[in-house]
Amino acid sequence: MMILEVLFLFLSYVGNNIYARDFFPSDTLPIPHESYQPGDFLIGGITSQIWYFFHELSFQKQPSQDSSFQFPIIVTKFYQHVLGLAFAVNEINQNPQILPNVTLGFHIYDSYYNEKMTYQTTLDLLFKFHSFVPNYACNIQKNLMAIIGGLGSDISFHMSDILTLYKIPQLTYGSFASEQNNPTRFPSFYRMVSNEAHQYTGIVQLLKHFGWTWIGLIVLRDESGDHFLKILEHLFFQNGICSAFIQRIPGQGRLLSFSEIDEISSSIYKSFMDNNAKIFVMYGETLTVMWLSTLMFQIDSSYSENTLVGKLWIVTAQIDFTVMGLVTSWDSEIFQGTISFEVPSNEPLGFQTYLQNLKCCSAHDDHFLKDFWEQAFHCTFSNSKGSVEHNKACTGEEKLETLPGSVFEMQMSGHSYSIFNAVYLLAHALHAMTSFRSRYQALVKRKRYAYQDLQPWQLHWFLQGISFNNSAGESVTFNERMEVANGLDIMKMVIFPNNSFTKIKVGRIDSKEKQTFSFYQDKKSWHRHFNQVLPFSLCSDPCQPGYQKKKKEGEKFCCYDCAPCPEGKISPEIDMPDCFPCPEDQYPSKKQDQCIFKTLNFLSHKEPLGMSLALVGISLFITTAFVLGTFVKHQDTPIVKANNRELTFTLLLSLLLCFFSPLLFFGQPNKTTCFLCQTAFGIIFAVAISCVLAKTITVVVAFMATKPGSNMRKWLGRKLASSIVISCTLVQASICSWWMTTSPPFPNLDMHSLTSEIIAECNVGSAVMFYLVLGYLGFLAIISFMVAFFARKLPDAFNEAKFITFSMLMFCSVWLTFVPTYLSTKGKYMVAVEIFSILASSGGLLSCIFFPKFYIILLRPQLNNRQQLRKNN
Repeated sequence: MMILEVLFLFLSYVGNNIYARDFFPSDTLPIPHESYQPGDFLIGGITSQIWYFFHELSFQKQPSQDSSFQFPIIVTKFYQHVLGLAFAVNEINQNPQILPNVTLGFHIYDSYYNEKMTYQTTLDLLFKFHSFVPNYACNIQKNLMAIIGGLGSDISFHMSDILTLYKIPQLTYGSFASEQNNPTRFPSFYRMVSNEAHQYTGIVQLLKHFGWTWIGLIVLRDESGDHFLKILEHLFFQNGICSAFIQRIPGQGRLLSFSEIDEISSSIYKSFMDNNAKIFVMYGETLTVMWLSTLMFQIDSSYSENTLVGKLWIVTAQIDFTVMGLVTSWDSEIFQGTISFEVPSNEPLGFQTYLQNLKCCSAHDDHFLKDFWEQAFHCTFSNSKGSVEHNKACTGEEKLETLPGSVFEMQMSGHSYSIFNAVYLLAHALHAMTSFRSRYQALVKRKRYAYQDLQPWQLHWFLQGISFNNSAGESVTFNERMEVANGLDIMKMVIFPNNSFTKIKVGRIDSKEKQTFSFYQDKKSWHRHFNQVLPFSLCSDPCQPGYQKKKKEGEKFCCYDCAPCPEGKISPEIDMPDCFPCPEDQYPSKKQDQCIFKTLNFLSHKEPLGMSLALVGISLFITTAFVLGTFVKHQDTPIVKANNRELTFTLLLSLLLCFFSPLLFFGQPNKTTCFLCQTAFGIIFAVAISCVLAKTITVVVAFMATKPGSNMRKWLGRKLASSIVISCTLVQASICSWWMTTSPPFPNLDMHSLTSEIIAECNVGSAVMFYLVLGYLGFLAIISFMVAFFARKLPDAFNEAKFITFSMLMFCSVWLTFVPTYLSTKGKYMVAVEIFSILASSGGLLSCIFFPKFYIILLRPQLNNRQQLRKNN
């Protein structure tokens, strides 16, 4: 319904007259440019290479060419689009394998970058040559099968409004707009290029590849520009990119007043003053860059050098950036290094020769050629009616290869290559359709069909199934969205001092589902302002490692301050949004920019602390062994016999093991050492203290038995001492057995207690059982201390009670001090505290109990006799 309303309004706009006079076909605007070649089947074409300053019609007089088509601007390099179509048609006509005995023709118009002229030229292609009466063919039948066009999305939309009504295939060669992917709204629309979504992805991936996050956007002021901003800004937000500014520039279809030009130029200048925004993304149509160059040229030259250089441009595939050659007075150096997305192209064999042999006006039906020739070579033909006269006369023998690339390119451009493929697609589809009809006619034995019997709408079924290799060797086919998905090339423009240029392919975006992005790092040519180094485009300076972003209130998320990482966290890369903690086995460096692996913390005999404790333990072990040997040697002397030799030897053996047991604590703990060290410690000390207790009780019982009528004599003997040692030890052994059965010690790695170290420790398993073992030892020590304290004044020359009192006092002091010290230390120092307590308490027993006797045996042997014993008694 909307399409019919548009068409109705257009017809009303053209046909109505304020004098209500009759309408005649000759009243319509004449079309000054066309290119025609007859054939059995015609392929229509609408290109976009000429722009006119159209005047508003007054509807008071007949429009004329002189009043409506004045001051043309010809984008000379786009004439290659016409030549590409003509070259493909001629190549097919010379190929006997495609459409044998059938001649292809073409009929090409220009859209003039104007909606009204696009509608008119589209209707003219469908129905007549030069008479404008819709749906009425007042001239010969043309057999138009399809139309190729247009260059931009707006032109393609206007063409589709009409072609969809008649189901005529339309193959656009330059429209990327994703709206036309809708087969319901545009069932006759075929796209020779990838849709616009690939460009959105490519732009974002390109910006992320170089770390550019503060981007200026220059966008056409129309619906396509609105759609571009809507999609791209959403992608920007998802990928951490911000728009520094959004500058809308006018469309290419209307004139601007001087005040409008000044206003827009001033706005552009203010936007360009942002020194942090070095990257500009431009979206528009083919002449957008010309408009931009014109507007930028309004900025005073004294500011342009400082403001406009040092910027890097990224342009979409809809824009051919090299049309800046139209503005000859503009310094193109500011566009050095421009990155553009372009339709991929291959060079068909023979196209260069075709261009080299082209001469002006040899093809009298090509009305484009004469105007192109005059503007490209800056010359004038003698019969020219153009508005601009040049001093040089045209000969028609000029060579296209002498023209600079901004005027005309000898290599086939991406758009021309798309037109070339479109012609081949139509030719193959026509070939398939004619072959099908021929086989059908032969099957039913009917007369041969006429070419006029074939209708354009019948071509759709054959187009959707076509797949072939063109003369350039590339496979061409439509996908399910009716587009030739051949991806996009990423090109970089290198401009030379004479304003000539070359394009270098620096990357590519594949059109597959993953849309693979690739960029070739070794091909760089930045603007001289960047000193051939990667430009930066950031709102804020990057946060260095060890810092995190801190949002600035009231500004976009790309603008931020930098704050140091909190304690215990790092940021190893620049511009980290947040710092994060290290893994358990690592810790932050001093600068908080990396994680360092923690070292294992355990007591080793190779380090000074471990070595010292080991030497002390070994020394005491040797000393104890020497004392034991001395006592064994003098076991029959009164001093040894008076103090229960068996208990003495048992106590010395247990002390030997006490001095040996700390060796189990050295080294990285494992399951065996964890199991043994706590068990051995508990049981060996229980034996030692039991022996001390037995010795003390034996002394007390012996003196009590000397009293008249005492019943204690029956307790005298070895049985009492043995039973005390065995029973006390069995209790400790039972506690240890229960501990080892229910919750035994196990090796453990403590990741958190120390910042830079992992503590390799023996976890006691059950803290209750561990302190129960210590508590039992303390209980035995207290009992021994109490008994010894009461027996310290017994009359015996060799009475040990007073020495045992001091040894137990020392023992209890050591282990009472051990508990808080043990709980307040970590790692190897905790183990060292336990070893020191074992050595100190064992050393106290050895020194207090045995050194006085050892002194008498070795240094005062005269005291070691019976007479001395009786004398004291």
